[in-house]
Amino acid sequence: MAKFKQLSNEELAAFCSQISILLKGGVPVSESIRTLLADTEDKELKALLEEILKSLSEGNRMADSLRETGAFPEYVLTTIRLGEEAGSMDSVFASLADFYERETQIKENITGALAYPLIMIFLMIVVIVVLVTKVLPIFNQVFIQLGSEMSGFAASLLNFGNALSRYGMIITVVLVLLIVAYFIFSRTRKGRKFSQKMLSGFPLTKKLYEDIAVGRFASGLSLARGAGLDTFIGIDLVSDLVENKAVLEKIRIVKEALKEGDNLAEALKRAEMFSNVNNRLIVVGIKTGDDDAVLNRIADEYSKKSERKMNTIISIIEPTLVIILSVIVGLILLSVILPLMGIMSNIG
Repeated sequence: MAKFKQLSNEELAAFCSQISILLKGGVPVSESIRTLLADTEDKELKALLEEILKSLSEGNRMADSLRETGAFPEYVLTTIRLGEEAGSMDSVFASLADFYERETQIKENITGALAYPLIMIFLMIVVIVVLVTKVLPIFNQVFIQLGSEMSGFAASLLNFGNALSRYGMIITVVLVLLIVAYFIFSRTRKGRKFSQKMLSGFPLTKKLYEDIAVGRFASGLSLARGAGLDTFIGIDLVSDLVENKAVLEKIRIVKEALKEGDNLAEALKRAEMFSNVNNRLIVVGIKTGDDDAVLNRIADEYSKKSERKMNTIISIIEPTLVIILSVIVGLILLSVILPLMGIMSNIG
């Protein structure tokens, strides 16, 4: 069977959601894939669905057919396999759809939060480059006509601007190549891990990324518990979804506590994974057999909490960048205007 690139969170959410709807409507698995195949126009997705349908027609189970394509993560495959054994495929696919929709929303929130600061930083760089390459040379001509020359900070900026003008094309090409390389690298698993590690260690975003990871853990564990996964196996699978060092350490403590005989609620409390209120909710959820729903509610809570924190960070970054730009532009202009005013007063 041909191997395909792994589906994105958005594609996984859409696939699982559509399969869930069809299964709930009483459509068999093979017929559900055939229905999706008839509706899709994407060539790559069509080829993927054809391979899945071919495998199913050979008598393979859904989880095995998906595994052979290489397009689905282990977390999805294990959950679907358990859904097949429990006869709850429709609810498992629905839970997977909810999980990956939440993952998609987290990604969109982070991308949206980063977009404005990046645009502001780009505009700052453009303004500063224009000042040192276009404006300062004009002031330098004025100084020369007055029989003087720039000195100190202004002269250093002028030399820097001249170097930028001289090697502008080379610098632009290098920057473009670096940006392209970054975007390509950020799309790889290693690149995403590197970005997560950097942002997880940055003081302003450290707590935000920890909350995102805890929410991801709660969401993944909710799905695992709802699908009937053994708690320890479920936590092992969820560990692969979490890339935050602090939360991974808490997960390690949870595993150790489970090995020592603690129940899930006690293990989570020992690791200080959730707040005391949420720990009490999990205790109640385990007693009533509704712990997956409780964990799902906790995941929603952390998702909303993360979104509020991102908005707070943006509200801090926006005025900060404006102040920084104003100070830099002010210093550049003052470094030229003050000496010029001194020369003019001497002439007068």
